[in-house]
Amino acid sequence: MLLRSVAMLGLLIFRLIAAVVCLGTARGLLYPRESESREVKVLDGLWQFRADFSPSRDEGFVNQWYSQPLATTGEVMPMPVPSSWNDITQNASIKEYIGWVWYEREAWVPALWTGLEIVLRFESAHYNAIAWVNGVEVVSHSGGHLPFQANITDLVKMGAPNRITVAINNTLTPHTLPPGTLTHGGPPELPEGFVSLNYQFDFYNYAGLHRPVKLYTTPLSVHVDDVTLVTSLLANGSVDLSYTVDVFVSDSGPVELQIILREKEGGSAVSASLQLPGCQKSPCVLTGNGQLLVNNPRLWWPWTMEPNDPGYLYQLEMVATTSAKVSDYYRMPVGLRTVSLGTPQLNINGKPFYFHGVDKHEDADIRGKGLDYPLMVKDMNLFRWLGVNAFRTSHYPYAEEFMDLAAEYGIAVIDESPAVGLQGQNFVNETLQHHLEVMHELIQRDKNRANVIMWSLANEPASNDPRSKDYFESVAKWTRILDSTRPITFVTDQHPGDDYAAQYMDTIGVNYYSGWYTYPGYPDAIPYTLSTWLEEWNKSFGKPFFMSEYGAGAVSGMHMDPPTLYTEDYQSAVLTNTWTVFDKYRQSFLMGELLWNFQDFESYEKSDRVNGNKKGVMTRQRQPKAAARLLRQRYLSLAQGYDTHTCPNGLLDYSQKIVYVN
Repeated sequence: MLLRSVAMLGLLIFRLIAAVVCLGTARGLLYPRESESREVKVLDGLWQFRADFSPSRDEGFVNQWYSQPLATTGEVMPMPVPSSWNDITQNASIKEYIGWVWYEREAWVPALWTGLEIVLRFESAHYNAIAWVNGVEVVSHSGGHLPFQANITDLVKMGAPNRITVAINNTLTPHTLPPGTLTHGGPPELPEGFVSLNYQFDFYNYAGLHRPVKLYTTPLSVHVDDVTLVTSLLANGSVDLSYTVDVFVSDSGPVELQIILREKEGGSAVSASLQLPGCQKSPCVLTGNGQLLVNNPRLWWPWTMEPNDPGYLYQLEMVATTSAKVSDYYRMPVGLRTVSLGTPQLNINGKPFYFHGVDKHEDADIRGKGLDYPLMVKDMNLFRWLGVNAFRTSHYPYAEEFMDLAAEYGIAVIDESPAVGLQGQNFVNETLQHHLEVMHELIQRDKNRANVIMWSLANEPASNDPRSKDYFESVAKWTRILDSTRPITFVTDQHPGDDYAAQYMDTIGVNYYSGWYTYPGYPDAIPYTLSTWLEEWNKSFGKPFFMSEYGAGAVSGMHMDPPTLYTEDYQSAVLTNTWTVFDKYRQSFLMGELLWNFQDFESYEKSDRVNGNKKGVMTRQRQPKAAARLLRQRYLSLAQGYDTHTCPNGLLDYSQKIVYVN
């Protein structure tokens, strides 16, 4: 029976909190940063790799591959980290492999690290992962998009290589996020042992060590473990930055905590000092609370709201010092901004913000979902070129490096969980508990990122199923407990009269593909069908909402006049007809628009997908289709405050829509 009552939710939350408390010293998820007291060693590069092709995919565990060099267990191959394993080889059985694969590399630990706490951190491993150091299991994690780590101080060898082994399983189940089902066998004509993974979403299930693997150090006796920041704007224009800092201490003496907010140029804006009492029982976590009053603050703004100083980030410096004069230094970028909901817009720093942005995927040739720094910067520069001021992390949390770069560029983010494609059979307690754990990890990781303006709980769930009501009520309550400073949303493609979950959201994302899935081939029908859809959503809930997906597929270089499906001309026709509807409502109840999709991306193979999903305005190689230049015209017009109908300064007049009649 699905969890229903608040009391039951409270019990489940208590169990989750208890599980977090029992994790040992690795409680916080602060991004590893070097300082006077900390060092980071990145373990990216070529690892040894082996897929377990045994019928039950369990040979690696039965024969304990983690207890010996991986090359002694059988044939291995080099595998780049970070990357997905799927497209690296020419072996089709590797590309479509389902089950456990094994990674291994050796790492030397500097002798200078003697006497320090050493942590092994994985930024992402899709989906289930188990890690060993020198044959000893140190951590396991379920979920493909968020970091996990382990204190390995007592296992590390000095003066000898340390063997790090990771087993990763990409199998999806009805209780994973995203969900899937594994099918064994099939019709008699299929070979014995045939296995297929059935997706409930439309992108490829890339797998592997997608983001960096790191070793980092902290002082053994003290370290800053976590921090939570909340910005409040005061009537006189000053900012009250309240902070809660957790400090791990392994001795019983008092701790001095210094908090310093520095300007980007290095000068100190404001500071505070706290004396924390010693541990009653060592080790322990001490918590310091307080406020920093920032006069004449430089606020974080999206670049379209403050073109002269967008994305301004202070540096927060925290210094924890024990009575024995051992200090830990941790510094992080901090943006000062507030978020609230108005009518109809989202307000940033008290001013209306109409977001004109994109949805995208972490996806590229060869590397799959692996983090790639050149591609990351290219995408951000394309955002600016297109006039994008916001994006949604569809449909999972993105790399922290990308999130931080977006903050510097002044790009707002709707931060989405990996709960994409939930169906009726997924609305059960096992899935719910995992969903709550994922929201905890996501918010713990991203709670201090100023450019994160909303939490998105899911994408296109079967929220027309009555079972979704209690499910999403629980997820919404839990998310508000974790963070009450940001609105929560989810993205739905259901009819408003049939949606059981939308009532629990602060704002709603609506997906609707008029001219593509609805009346395909008739872009001239969009002003009627889309207008009806948006007006029904507005009347049904009376909440601010945004267009979270719209668009059409186009094969780059394919043209036809009059436009037909999959031509660049047809994609342009769909967009321009859609924009006339947005312009009608964006001053009344529409708070923003997100195009699907920024770039073409890989999807699972089916008859209506030709080498992936082609709804991008950019190709998978980040080259513009015709629609990209139209989107650029629109978004730059909106960014400059122009009315897209009156066409000032020679910008495109969208009232001259492309009309196609069969």
